[in-house]
Amino acid sequence: MLSTVVRNPNIYKIPAILVRSLTTETIPSTPDLPPPPPPERTPPKHQSRLYPQPRPAVSHQHQVLPNLPPSFGRNQLLPVSNSTRALLESIVEQFDAPIRYAFAYGSGVFEQDGYPVKESSADAPMLDFMFAVTHAAHFHSINMQQHPSHYTLHARVLGSDYVTRVQEIGPGVWFNAYVPMSGVTIKYGVTTVDNLCSDLLNWRSLYLAGRMHKPLRIIKDDARVRLTQQVNLTSAVRAALLTLPGEFSETQLFERIAGISYLGDPRMMLPAENRGKVANIVRGQAPQFKELYHRLVVGLPGVHWPAHLSTIQQDTTPHARAAHLKKLPSNLLTGVRNSYDRSGAASATPYEADESAYWVRLAGDDRLPATLGGELKRIVRYPATVQSFKGIVSAGVGKSMQYSAAKIGKWWNGSGPSKDSQ
Repeated sequence: MLSTVVRNPNIYKIPAILVRSLTTETIPSTPDLPPPPPPERTPPKHQSRLYPQPRPAVSHQHQVLPNLPPSFGRNQLLPVSNSTRALLESIVEQFDAPIRYAFAYGSGVFEQDGYPVKESSADAPMLDFMFAVTHAAHFHSINMQQHPSHYTLHARVLGSDYVTRVQEIGPGVWFNAYVPMSGVTIKYGVTTVDNLCSDLLNWRSLYLAGRMHKPLRIIKDDARVRLTQQVNLTSAVRAALLTLPGEFSETQLFERIAGISYLGDPRMMLPAENRGKVANIVRGQAPQFKELYHRLVVGLPGVHWPAHLSTIQQDTTPHARAAHLKKLPSNLLTGVRNSYDRSGAASATPYEADESAYWVRLAGDDRLPATLGGELKRIVRYPATVQSFKGIVSAGVGKSMQYSAAKIGKWWNGSGPSKDSQ
């Protein structure tokens, strides 16, 4: 898809004899004339660093990522209302610390069933942001100077190095919560671009990749992240297709994809967490889900999904499913292989003997959907548990209790009579 343009390095060389003739013959000597004044420089016009213009990749002692075609990943560019867009961009622009990629997500940006967006109401949901930076310590050092109130007292005392070390634990995210900005309350997470792209490609923790399976609003774009996010979305489709029958609805597909990041999450076992959360997200954001995934789904072999229909059909033969299975992210694929090898189910066709036959055998096994679900739970469980404990450290006890109380309130509202009647 991407192409590299190779130029002849000698095409721009000027013959030496021509250089001498230009410098000694055609340019007369004018010792009596004063040197010309330097050209006036007009200050460059201010250009917003925000989406939709992606920031060019900068070389950090590695090969520069080629520029992506303008239409690449257009499914990721989900629209929001003008007022929401202006609010999100104004918030991100207030940060002096360098941010390479930023997006907003959750019920504060896109509507969830039962929790409509309230742009001007005092009881509007907290706006959730994720910032991907190049160097975490550099970001926190600058941000702590500009916005000290965003950090707890112990974080300010221990400094940016301490915050960075805590951030690196588990899924590699630091959160500042209950931050008042631009008349609203926000929560923003900080991670590195390297950590984000690693999770998008390999599903190392699914903490970031799982959040990005659902609709989000890109505020600052980055070519590298957009490329790896497209891989992440395609991986989510492949994983979902392997657990679905030959014919299913688009709602079933969206719910299966949206539910990946909640498998194994310890918060889903708490009584305060809404059991219908995944269904609520999909019902409220069905158009955004279709915009995000339709082009990717129809681009896969063996899948039929006309744009005007809500029914999807797929080829469920072992060979067709094997094409999806062997292209899953490496962390998930390794877990599936280890699970089958431990059970002895794949002993008849060892991987080393015939790789193609090995994947076809696993793809035709009736236990594959359950095995995938078990491995996804394994991937999600530990990082999600660690991040839950990190929330107490990063937000402090007071804000953690406030967050828990808000969760209980949302659960109570979501489990009331109006919800049960739907």
